[in-house]
Amino acid sequence: MDAAPILANVRRLIDLQPDEEQAFLALLQPRQARRKALLLEAGGTCTESLFVVEGCLRSFTVDADGAEHVLSFAPPGWWMADLYSLVSGRAALLNIQALEDTQMWVLSRPDQETLFAQVPKFERFFRILVERSLVSYQQRLLDQTTLPAEERYQKFCSYYPSLVHTLPQKQIASFIGVTPEFFSKMRSALLRRD
Repeated sequence: MDAAPILANVRRLIDLQPDEEQAFLALLQPRQARRKALLLEAGGTCTESLFVVEGCLRSFTVDADGAEHVLSFAPPGWWMADLYSLVSGRAALLNIQALEDTQMWVLSRPDQETLFAQVPKFERFFRILVERSLVSYQQRLLDQTTLPAEERYQKFCSYYPSLVHTLPQKQIASFIGVTPEFFSKMRSALLRRD
């Protein structure tokens, strides 16, 4: 599998020497997942970070009534993990699923620790990723509690522009916190206005 996308992702935040790149690549494992494959189930333990090369992942929870609530998507060039479980070693709170056939690079938590020891620059890289993730989740929580659905959808469109026309409407509706029926009506009204 092509390593160029993951190296480009890393180079956005840190500069690496060729030997540091090789140390990083040596710890990665390629993986493929078929559409609808469950890569992590809530209650299990998250032991790896996933970097999407092709395809798309989603993280979600299931409430007591069996309704799914999408927390995030990972299109190509994005990382995904259940950070709570990955860092604490406790049971995962999230499910992670492939929404389509997906190719990814996998970095296990033990290999991540090895990477930190071998190439300390990666501690900075992953710290920045976690900080950005925290900021994103905090903003999303505020949006869910303070913004109307239409504005949440507009934010979704700006945050995930590559997914607006590729994801099923049901997934987008779940992400912005509305029913698929409400989403369909809202989207039709928006299209008529534009």
